[in-house]
Amino acid sequence: MDLFSRSWTALRTAVAGLADEDFARPSGCSGWLVRDLVCHLVIDAQDVLITLATPTDAEPTRDAVTYWEATAAPPTGDDPLDALTVRLAAAYEDPRLLLFHLDDVGSAAGRAAALADPVLRVGTRDQVLTAGDYLGAYVLEWTLHHLDLVAHLPDVPGPPAEGLARTREILERIAGAALPASMPDRDALPVGTGRRAPTGAERAALGGPDARFPLYLG
Repeated sequence: MDLFSRSWTALRTAVAGLADEDFARPSGCSGWLVRDLVCHLVIDAQDVLITLATPTDAEPTRDAVTYWEATAAPPTGDDPLDALTVRLAAAYEDPRLLLFHLDDVGSAAGRAAALADPVLRVGTRDQVLTAGDYLGAYVLEWTLHHLDLVAHLPDVPGPPAEGLARTREILERIAGAALPASMPDRDALPVGTGRRAPTGAERAALGGPDARFPLYLG
C-alpha cells in the first residue's frame, strides 16, 4: 500500500509540472494525447474512491495479479469509455482546469488509500479483492501510465524504480514468463505491454514469433 502511495504521488507530481503545451502532445497510449491520459487518471482516481467505499463480506475472487485480464490482441479503439475519455478531455479546454480536477480527486484517492484497512474486502468490476490487493494492482496502473506520460516528454521525471520493478514482476506473473534480463524495466514494460514495438535485438531476446509478450491488459 505504501508503494501505491509513492507511485501515485510521483505520477501526480509529474502531471502537475507539465507545461500547457505538453497536454497537446502524444502520450504512450495509442491514439491518446497527454490531456486524454490525464483525464483517464481522473476517472481512475474516481474508481479508487468508489471501490474503497464499496466494502463486502464476500470471499476474495482476485488478487493484485489476477485482477488484470490479459489478451494477445491490441485494443481496437472501439471501447465506448475510451471514446468518452477523449471527449471529456477536450471539454476541459484549459489544461489548468484538468489539473485542478486531478489534484482534487487524486488527493482524495490518495488519502482514502492511506486510511484503508489492507484486509478490508472491496468489490469492483463484479470481483472481490482485499483493499491491499486492489491498491497493489494499481501500482501497475500508475506505473504504466507514468511511462505513457513521459513517452514523448523526456524531460519529465519518470516513475519510481520500485514501482517499475513491482510492475515488471506482476506482468511476468500474468504472462507466466520472464521478460529478458537484458532489457531494463523502462524498456521492458512498454514493449511487454505493446506500447512500443521492439527493436530487432529486443524481438530476438523476447523469443521471436513464439514470445509470450506483448500482453495487452484490461
